Amino acid sequence: MRVALFQIASPDHESLAARLHRVDHAIGRESGLRAVDLLVLPELWNVGYFAFDDYPAMSESLTGPTVTAARDWAAALHISVHLGSIVEIDELGRLYNTSVVVAPDGSVRTTYRKVHVFGYGSREQELLTPGTTVAVDPVAGVPTGIATCYDLRFPELFRSLTDAGAELLAVCAAWPAARLDHWRLFTSVRAVEQQSWMLACNAVGEQQGVALGGHSRIVDPWGEVLVEAGADEGFLFADLDPTLPQRVRAEFPALADRRWPGTGSTSAEGS
Repeated sequence: MRVALFQIASPDHESLAARLHRVDHAIGRESGLRAVDLLVLPELWNVGYFAFDDYPAMSESLTGPTVTAARDWAAALHISVHLGSIVEIDELGRLYNTSVVVAPDGSVRTTYRKVHVFGYGSREQELLTPGTTVAVDPVAGVPTGIATCYDLRFPELFRSLTDAGAELLAVCAAWPAARLDHWRLFTSVRAVEQQSWMLACNAVGEQQGVALGGHSRIVDPWGEVLVEAGADEGFLFADLDPTLPQRVRAEFPALADRRWPGTGSTSAEGS
């Protein structure tokens, strides 16, 4: 399985139309994408995560310009595209931070509304409605769990993805450079504890005075970093063995050894 992560900058002065055109041009001229199975983009790159005042005006439905562009990329390249996330507006006017995965035929295959909306130094909690469900779906034949940025700090969500069958974790993010050590820590530990591949695609550049961390990375189920990007916009490619999670789980059966109520391994004792 060959994958690509695309670190994208979202400068404040750039319009949505100009950004979509720039990203479309970059994807179109990157010949290496024709050989990949899955392309992953960052969180809210179209709006710019920290452009909170623009969320209502730049929200869109699943038939809006960003999802349409991703459907075109997937169909043209015959690959799966995790477009990162958009500010989705529903029929009642509620806003969500919604990830979308598009199949190689250009159809929308999976959506995930971010469960853990961020509050610290952010207006996401004020503006957006939290999602309530997890999302796992076969991407290029591999059961893939979808999560977004702040979700990385909540191991129970990732365990829920594993319990739902995930063997690959795809995380889009707009993680600040100020907490880059946490980004590296959480992307590694989630891969190890879930014994899964971790694809973590982060934004780069500066938004509203906040420097984004970049350093998108791919971590294997043993916690080994296969590849890690720097702080510049661009693509990161890697080849993955999709059978590795199953082999790691068989060799080192930590998931099977869980002993906690709800895991099916043992029953609660005491009061």
